[in-house]
Amino acid sequence: MCESDAEARRVPSGHMVRIITEPQRVPVPGGKIIDEFVGRVSTGTDGVSVARMKAPAGWDEPAQTPEFDEVTLVLAGSLTVEHDGTSTEVAAGQAILTPAGQTVRYVAGASGAEYIAVCVPAFGPDLAHRADDPI
Repeated sequence: MCESDAEARRVPSGHMVRIITEPQRVPVPGGKIIDEFVGRVSTGTDGVSVARMKAPAGWDEPAQTPEFDEVTLVLAGSLTVEHDGTSTEVAAGQAILTPAGQTVRYVAGASGAEYIAVCVPAFGPDLAHRADDPI
């Protein structure tokens, strides 16, 4: 007998509904601020991560080929997302979906960027596969 979809999605026992009153600050170089509300660092959740990012004007990061899908919702400023030999501008009020296995690079616009990143499964440095990572 097959279990229902609702039963398949049920949270394992021992997990409880909880409010997250403060995110966990994740240190990164280059002036970018990452505040993780849900994820491997803040809640020990490996299925999804939700973080608020603030990047100063001109900030960029090395290209990465992550093992997770990422939805990036820009709240203020803008981001350029480089992929497939092209660049996509993402303005405040827009979102972009980058699938796992796609090589991407994020660059903050002239006024910086504030955005929410949702990753499935949850972001982890070992899953990002950044171009500058040691082999």
